[in-house]
Amino acid sequence: MGGMSLVHWLVVAVIVILLFGGSRFSNMMGDVAKGIKNFKKGMAEEDEAPKEATRIEAQKAAEPAFKAEAERTREER
Repeated sequence: MGGMSLVHWLVVAVIVILLFGGSRFSNMMGDVAKGIKNFKKGMAEEDEAPKEATRIEAQKAAEPAFKAEAERTREER
């Protein structure tokens, strides 16, 4: 008495489709599918996000404070 059989659910589905219209119901389901795809895509992009370089990797090599004698003589020529 309290349970809903398959026939009851089919009648409810037909009434909902009649109230909202077939195309509107189809559009709603298409929007739900797009939302799920965008969610999955966002989760995949989050996993693939580039990690920041560590402090050691990000440091640039230090410039020498003075030029070596060999470099100075090459530049003069």
